[in-house]
Amino acid sequence: MSSSSTPLASSSDHSFFSKSKYTSGSSTVVTTRVVAVPRSPDPRAGAPAIKVTAQPTPSSSKSSREADVVKRKSDDAVVRAAHKRRRVSPENSAGGGAREALPRARASSATSSRTSSSSRQTSVAPSPLSNELLSSPSTRATSVASVAPPSIAARKCWIDDDGKPGPGFLSSESIVRDLMKGYKAYFSNPNDPDDRSFDPHPTDYPYACLEYPNTGASERFILLAPKDKDHYNPIMCLESSLHTMIEHYLTPAQRALFGTLPSKEFADEDLLESNCSSPTSSTPSPPSSISSPSSDSSASSSSSQCSLFSLSSESSATSISSLSSICALSSLATRRTPSSPPTVDYLRLLQRAIHKRDGPLFLKVMDAINALLSTLKYPPLPADLFEPTPANELRGIVRSWKRIPSAVVQRIVDETYQRAVGPHVHKLTRYEAFSSEVYGELMPPFVSDIVRATGLREGMLFLDLGAGVGNVVLQAALETGCRAYGVEIMPEPAKIARSQLEQFRMRCRMWGVRMGEVELEEGDMLASQKVDKLVKEADVVLVNNKVFLEPLNEALRQKFLDLKEGAIVVSLKCLMGSGRSTARNGISRERSASPALKERNLDDISEIFTVTSRPYYPGSVSWGGGGGEYFLQRMNREDYARRLRQFESARGGLMRSTRSRR
Repeated sequence: MSSSSTPLASSSDHSFFSKSKYTSGSSTVVTTRVVAVPRSPDPRAGAPAIKVTAQPTPSSSKSSREADVVKRKSDDAVVRAAHKRRRVSPENSAGGGAREALPRARASSATSSRTSSSSRQTSVAPSPLSNELLSSPSTRATSVASVAPPSIAARKCWIDDDGKPGPGFLSSESIVRDLMKGYKAYFSNPNDPDDRSFDPHPTDYPYACLEYPNTGASERFILLAPKDKDHYNPIMCLESSLHTMIEHYLTPAQRALFGTLPSKEFADEDLLESNCSSPTSSTPSPPSSISSPSSDSSASSSSSQCSLFSLSSESSATSISSLSSICALSSLATRRTPSSPPTVDYLRLLQRAIHKRDGPLFLKVMDAINALLSTLKYPPLPADLFEPTPANELRGIVRSWKRIPSAVVQRIVDETYQRAVGPHVHKLTRYEAFSSEVYGELMPPFVSDIVRATGLREGMLFLDLGAGVGNVVLQAALETGCRAYGVEIMPEPAKIARSQLEQFRMRCRMWGVRMGEVELEEGDMLASQKVDKLVKEADVVLVNNKVFLEPLNEALRQKFLDLKEGAIVVSLKCLMGSGRSTARNGISRERSASPALKERNLDDISEIFTVTSRPYYPGSVSWGGGGGEYFLQRMNREDYARRLRQFESARGGLMRSTRSRR
């Protein structure tokens, strides 16, 4: 299927054209185009596409014979195929993604009891879409994408506001406290078997605090484990958020202060070693102070890190009290090399505390980590009162971003969902079976694939018709900075969506990142005047129509006639054309309901759209564990007009030929 006649801009050109090659006495010009393609999961999809086109000049049959020789010498199947198909000009495509559906085990377990909270532990699906491309609408024949997509456009990612959440904030502590009956003790005190301070209690429960990147932002986590492993786990949530901050908000020198981020290279038994020694790593040795990362002092890390906070005027009481914890952990300091100073690997100590369920050690390590984060957030005031106040170093990192890292987007999306949607997930199963209101969600990795595939970016308008709890709308607005709008007809999901929007804004402030403008509406997408207005302005429209009945799909087709040129409709069931399967082995293919206009399809709505099918993979949607395909349908009136002229010209020639024979 051919793509839109409005190609997307490419950030880089990986192709080149060789000079024309002439042979003595030959009148044939052979031009070779080689396109470099990133390696695909399927070895057959990773081969470079090569086109060889013979351009004869007015000459004898010798030129045609030489062209035949070139064709016979082409051993590569791709080259031979290029001779047989019509020439297609490549066009870049930006890849995409989508938001979750009811998590598999979560949907069933949540309906059994209201006192349970969903964990929303998403599985990341493979994403080879970044290796794909659409071809130009110069032909309606099926073609395979073969050029790298453009990179995501740079944008302003930071905010100037502080990170205080404000009233109505749903914290991890409040969610677990309300569902305390569904939680059990995880930690204990190995030195005191009679210590009950780590057991569940309505008010006197164990908790730890975590400093977030933005100024004034922090959150408390109750240190309990869910009785149902599929429900929200606050300890795992704290650990994931901490790792994301350290990986993406710190410089390498600052990161070294905290130790080694866990990876699959570390075996569980490594975490249980009594000395908790760190393996050799490329991470630089922790410096003796943040202000002088190149220092090679041989003093112990405990004393040097204690000095970090001596001048901090805004350090919280918790951070000041943690100095004793930092010094107390000095006995666990190790040397990376014989000549390096002893250092404490806090992240590995944290892993050790979790694996050994050592509550006191976990609290001490978290106090030390928060003290380090507080020093980066609230640097010491300068001695000269006329010098400017040092800025929050974690916020400064965000100003250097050209786009928000996908791991940060994923954390914000998951944190919000676990708190705003998880406790109410059982309400989302209240729908009429075998109707268009059956509820389902798209997972965050799938949403990201859709974002890339459509080229969605800041300054564009994104519509989600049937937005559910607003997952896709919120993720698209954060990931790209676009303006996003969602409409949902079912009251419960629409109510949860409004709550999730408020919590999402607070979470973005805590992380110090900017999201695009979002608007949500409760109502019928077919009757909404707002939808009628925005459809004409939309750049990308998402319709999760996997279970929509045909009357609803037909009504949507009529509504999409108002789309502007180049706008893209994303759907899980093909709205324009036959919907036959065309995505194979991770390769997206373009196709049309018909390669050429005929009398029978001359007035078919689907003929003004260019349809591309793309695969999605297991774990991408909530309603099943398998993969499937989704469709990008681009409004392409220019291509339709071109084919209509060809059709009328061919029909006119046929009529003249018929009259001449008479």
